[in-house]
Amino acid sequence: MAGIREAGFTHCTPIQAQTLPIALAGRDVAGQAQTGTGKTAAFLVALYHALLTRPAPASRGPTSIRALVVAPTRELAVQIHHDAEILGRHTGFKHAVVYGGIDYEKQRRQLEEGVDVLIGTPGRLIDYLKQRVYDMRHAQVLVLDEADRMFDLGFIADIRYILRRLPHPERRQSMLFSATLSYRVLELAYEHMNNPELVRIEPDKVTVDQVRQMMYYPSMQEKVPLLIGLLRQAEARRTLIFVNTKRMAERLESILKANGFHAQALSGDVPQNKRLRFLRDFHNGDLAVLIATDVASRGLHIPDVSHVFNFDLPQDAPDYVHRIGRTARAGAEGDAISFACEDFAVALPEIESYIGHKIPATPITPDLLATSVAEGQHSRRPRPPLHGGRRPSHGQGARPGRKGPHSRRDGHGRGR
Repeated sequence: MAGIREAGFTHCTPIQAQTLPIALAGRDVAGQAQTGTGKTAAFLVALYHALLTRPAPASRGPTSIRALVVAPTRELAVQIHHDAEILGRHTGFKHAVVYGGIDYEKQRRQLEEGVDVLIGTPGRLIDYLKQRVYDMRHAQVLVLDEADRMFDLGFIADIRYILRRLPHPERRQSMLFSATLSYRVLELAYEHMNNPELVRIEPDKVTVDQVRQMMYYPSMQEKVPLLIGLLRQAEARRTLIFVNTKRMAERLESILKANGFHAQALSGDVPQNKRLRFLRDFHNGDLAVLIATDVASRGLHIPDVSHVFNFDLPQDAPDYVHRIGRTARAGAEGDAISFACEDFAVALPEIESYIGHKIPATPITPDLLATSVAEGQHSRRPRPPLHGGRRPSHGQGARPGRKGPHSRRDGHGRGR
């Protein structure tokens, strides 16, 4: 309770209000709620309650963990660990977070010294488990966060490997949280959990009401002047800009810097220590504009993001929801501004069908366009994507970004 007070929590969000009574009673729960509605605090509070009220097994060894939290991405694992350190500060439990790309020996030593609550991504968790750096034989609590993303990124075989090495579902408490409870997620829940109770918060409402959505239809030549004009009008302080490729992220970073914005690009191959520094600076308000590919579109809770720009419309409708969900978190308000340019506008009908309404269109007036735009180092326009960003018609092959039958959507691939 001291940790909850220090975190500034006074009232439950709907997902917390409905899942906590179940989880605090020791029962398994599978929860679905929109992004940014407090799922992390819901499962952390229940996890600590379980560990505080149920003694550790007498046979537990020094490297045997008591709780495991599995997250699909490094950024989400780090964010959960940060929240756990706040909420669990007065519990006396030792926390650790493990993920790939950085600090291999440091993370290993921390596990060897003994950990109560282990948070991590599947690959690094399995790596240390196979080396017997830690064991899960006495784990009392399991949490799977962003379960649908596990499928999207191709981690489901790894997740099943971990689940099979945990105590039997009846001997542990399990919690699964996801933005969607699809059939494949429910199959995972029923197979590896102890008769979980399902909690769905507004499943028919895909986007939160507090996000003000608007759409512009710029030509390719207008995209950058329009973005700079809107950023200047908004006096960008903590703004996320999403693009579809690493190349565009780098080009946009260079242009924005040349036009006086403190901007950084975040993509999948940025070294982990740099990624964490960029996120920390953005979180602290020292970095005004973060340009990201979809590696950053899920699981990040950064308070007070005022604007999200879809400089490139995503080609998968669910990615639109997760991108704009980076703003208007925890009851706040925010703006999600999208550009339907000639390369990516083809994705708009699917997006609007997915969210269940049309996105209001706003005309581009001359006063919105920056009149003088300095070119950055990457001034040449990158080559257009396959098929010019347009999906081929029936009979012309697979959709851009798909790799035949083993696609992101069926869970067999490793992501983009």
